[in-house]
Amino acid sequence: MSSPPPLAHVLETVLYARDLEAAERFYAGILGLAVHARRPGRHVFFRLPRAMLLVFDPEASARGGTVPAHGCRGPGHVCFAVPASALEAWRRHLERHGVAVEHEQRWPSGHRSLYVRDPAGNSVEFAPAAIWDLPELTGFPQEDPPPAVPLRRD
Repeated sequence: MSSPPPLAHVLETVLYARDLEAAERFYAGILGLAVHARRPGRHVFFRLPRAMLLVFDPEASARGGTVPAHGCRGPGHVCFAVPASALEAWRRHLERHGVAVEHEQRWPSGHRSLYVRDPAGNSVEFAPAAIWDLPELTGFPQEDPPPAVPLRRD
């Protein structure tokens, strides 16, 4: 049996939210992610340094369109990598914006992560990459992301 070609990293992570405006207020307004594209009633996409966070309305995405239908019911989960040294700053930032820390996890390695909920009820975690014995990513570009590209309407 032959080996598959290599995979570099996860390019997109998808969450679902019925209220896309509330999702945008949370991810762009509080977490500071850049909006890459939006289509009212269908999706809002956010750019991170090396990946994309896609938030879809679950009903609209279940109908399909230019890509195959997809979706899920119930809360999803996403974890953002943050330096261990920034975890307390994130706690203070979230609390200043009225976002309660739902849970703090201390992992066997001694590292910690914080869990909050987005407006749709998705579980949002902030943790250092070391919780998975992965190296901290460095060298992110400091420039602004490219402008949003309008997506084709279905």
